[in-house]
Amino acid sequence: MSRIGRMPIAVPAGVTVDIAENNKVTVKGPKGTLERVLPSEMEIKMEDGHVVVSRPNDLKRMKSLHGLTRTLINNMVVGVVNGYEKKLEVNGVGYRAAKSGKKLTLSLGYSHPVEMEDPEGIETVVEGQNVIIVKGIDKEKVGQFAADIRDKRRPEPYKGKGIKYADETIRRKVGKTGKK
Repeated sequence: MSRIGRMPIAVPAGVTVDIAENNKVTVKGPKGTLERVLPSEMEIKMEDGHVVVSRPNDLKRMKSLHGLTRTLINNMVVGVVNGYEKKLEVNGVGYRAAKSGKKLTLSLGYSHPVEMEDPEGIETVVEGQNVIIVKGIDKEKVGQFAADIRDKRRPEPYKGKGIKYADETIRRKVGKTGKK
């Protein structure tokens, strides 16, 4: 039995979970509403303030979908209650981030500034000139947009310049040494 899949999801006060046909789950909470169509093979039920996911049989595909389905619903519940955020750091001489309206402008050593528009449901906040915080209620969208920002200039191993996650450690390399 899937250890993650069989755990019930507690639904906090102020959150409503609706399960429609074809496993379309809608979660409403204080921060907003999320909906997602989950695999139709899984059985999703509400039982006294908890969401329970069960699988029909022990085929490998069902086992893998079991934990996934439960985690996706849990991420939706956590998202509408607390929201998600990812912190990015811009390191390097002359590298900086600025925010105007919904537009994030990054100066990353290219001949032109890199401009990015905040997607729907995602908010970026710039602290100082080198910390970017990506916030939202959808874990997947927050992670994807943070990854897109990081892709504009990945951290390099020699000087550590680039955009990295706040909790990421960069494996540093030793540069060339001259001949003697």
